[in-house]
Amino acid sequence: MTPYDAPPAQAPVSEAAPNALLDAFARRVSYLRVSVTDRCDLRCVYCMAEKMVFLPKAEVLSLEELERVAAVFIGLGVKKLRLTGGEPLVRKGFMGLAQALSRRLGPGGLEELTLTTNGTRLAHHAAALADLGVRRINVSLDTLKPDLFRTLTRGGDLAQVLAGLEAARAAGIACKINTVALARDNAGEIPAMIQWAHSLGMDLTLIETMPLGEIEADRTDQYLSLAAVREELSSYWTLDDLPLNTGGPARYVRIRETGGRLGLITPMSHNFCEACNRVRLTCTGTLHTCLGQDDATDLRALLRSGASDDDLAGAIRAAVMGKPKGHDFRIGAGEAPALKRHMSTTGG
Repeated sequence: MTPYDAPPAQAPVSEAAPNALLDAFARRVSYLRVSVTDRCDLRCVYCMAEKMVFLPKAEVLSLEELERVAAVFIGLGVKKLRLTGGEPLVRKGFMGLAQALSRRLGPGGLEELTLTTNGTRLAHHAAALADLGVRRINVSLDTLKPDLFRTLTRGGDLAQVLAGLEAARAAGIACKINTVALARDNAGEIPAMIQWAHSLGMDLTLIETMPLGEIEADRTDQYLSLAAVREELSSYWTLDDLPLNTGGPARYVRIRETGGRLGLITPMSHNFCEACNRVRLTCTGTLHTCLGQDDATDLRALLRSGASDDDLAGAIRAAVMGKPKGHDFRIGAGEAPALKRHMSTTGG
């Protein structure tokens, strides 16, 4: 299989296949994120409540159902598929699903199969993922301090994640670090994390905290504008804007002094929706065409009522045609979350 070292760029609409998924704003949807479970072995303070109530098994799509919906999306021109959670590697049978989807890599099918993981189980699965054609993964990591990591994840072991990263890199998988910028906890550590990632040849993307789901904490005092972070970084590093366009939310810069690439995802301080090429399928079979809106299409009901693949394709096309122009995230002291659903349910 051909390795895909750089993120696939969004194809211009003029080059779209006849069956391509287009929304009402002529954006081509070519990227599907599939949450395979709402469960996770960590309890990150900005993502989950400490005592989460997880979904009953009957509400979660089977692996066969997940594969079937993914196949319909691929038939509609989806080229990139990311498996997420919760934590995808805690789902029993996950590697079987990954193997089935990997058979769709190649001409006329998927260009990339990838996943986002917290890294705790990556050491065990990295070699097998590489054998299936996974060439790049995102690993969520917010600190390199073991005690702070344990606090932020409510009991996690940083050493497991670092071992997972080492195993993935040894297997030839390119790793990108996703770091949520937290004003009270890791703001002062961000430059060191960037240097560490770049020294190992890994990109790092910073993400503003997003108001998704009710948790015990008030996120207001954790919000850190990445515009301010960039201004600080620019005071001692040279940040060159990159023209890279993946259709995703990140804007990229190259840091001359480290030689590495830094991504900035700014849902609060900058709307990144104009080139959005993605949709999300939850583990319950709900299709969300926008992370920051309450739009939802119930594909599980169709699946379990005997719908054909053509029926599923029609429902997907209708949902994509209603994809909102953009999200409406906001954050303020005492405000309710923008959406009630948790990120672990939507898919990270």
